[in-house]
Amino acid sequence: MDEQPWSRTRLRSNNELLLLEHLRTVGAASRAQLARDTGLSKPTVSSALAALEQGGLVREVGTIVPERGRSAVLYEPDPTAGYVLGVDIGRARLRIAVADLAGRIQARVDVPNEGETADAVADAVAAATKRALAEAGVGADQVVHAAVGTPGVFDAGSGRVRYAVNLPGWGRAGLVQQLRAQLGGPELSLHNDANLAALGEYAFGAGQDSRLFVYVLVGTGLGMGVVADGELFTGAHGAAGEIGFLPLSLTSPDAATAAAGRRGTLEDAVAADAIVRTARELGLRDAPTAKDVFDAARAGDPRAQEAVAREGERLALVVAAVTAVLDPDLVVLGGGVGHSADLLLDPVRDALARMTPLRPEVAPSTLGDDAVLLGAIASALRVAQAAVFERHATSAG
Repeated sequence: MDEQPWSRTRLRSNNELLLLEHLRTVGAASRAQLARDTGLSKPTVSSALAALEQGGLVREVGTIVPERGRSAVLYEPDPTAGYVLGVDIGRARLRIAVADLAGRIQARVDVPNEGETADAVADAVAAATKRALAEAGVGADQVVHAAVGTPGVFDAGSGRVRYAVNLPGWGRAGLVQQLRAQLGGPELSLHNDANLAALGEYAFGAGQDSRLFVYVLVGTGLGMGVVADGELFTGAHGAAGEIGFLPLSLTSPDAATAAAGRRGTLEDAVAADAIVRTARELGLRDAPTAKDVFDAARAGDPRAQEAVAREGERLALVVAAVTAVLDPDLVVLGGGVGHSADLLLDPVRDALARMTPLRPEVAPSTLGDDAVLLGAIASALRVAQAAVFERHATSAG
């Protein structure tokens, strides 16, 4: 029985997708190499490559000259078939990057977050994005997807960001739609910043060889991202990893605190402000930030060293609790406090040895401040690469 036209179209599309994904995985290859690697016939490979090239998804990248026989043309995915935006909205800084479909950053803008209101922050993000696009020479209409990292959890049902207590007004209605419009209208997704940092570490940093790893973000707040077999685990409502809400005792917060959606006592005990408070309690008055405390510890101040040791013990409590539930093979410490992992790792490991027989590897972030931004790019690429092919397949069909 003859194949129906829609079946032939689907088969042709599947062959093209197979070749495109193979090129993305292994790099440039000739038609003969692709035929050997995929099991497709040479005529099928030639036809599929011609369609992909015509659609702007692959391009010739050079030739290879074997010792015997004719030279062969090499093909690679065309990275200019579309672009993505990665956006990291932090309390202290805004980071925006434009990347091509190969993940190569074309331009990047980092600016202080000086916005006192949600509207002011959104305006600053839009201005920095416009500047990054101009520096990259990329039009807003060429951006296929924008991934935005932010504190809190985006609720798709209400269209609001919940639990972003360190960004005043960030949970108001209409903010996400406003941000989407200000960025020029590309498809946009919002993600928890710790989740994106975990994805960034998995794609580009310390978690690349891990089966199940946890990224603990310690800075102005406390968050966690979980990556299992290459995929983010976000829970039933997107709130998996919101460990800042964990209590340290049975004492409930007062009604005003609960109504305001404030964090639990674990964040109060572990985040950056806690290190400063501990140092002051120990008599160190001239260290107004966590960085100042860590710098003093490196300089040999015993009060700062004790404050750091206590922070290490509190972080060990976080790691012990997470390990008992998830059994990760790796826990990565990141965020602003994670910059001082050189001082924290030994206290964390020593405390873990006293607390629990479950002891995963604990390591510092290798991406530092770029973890959320690179995770946003990795997330946007996953969507954009599929979207540009779908667009091609639809137009070809």
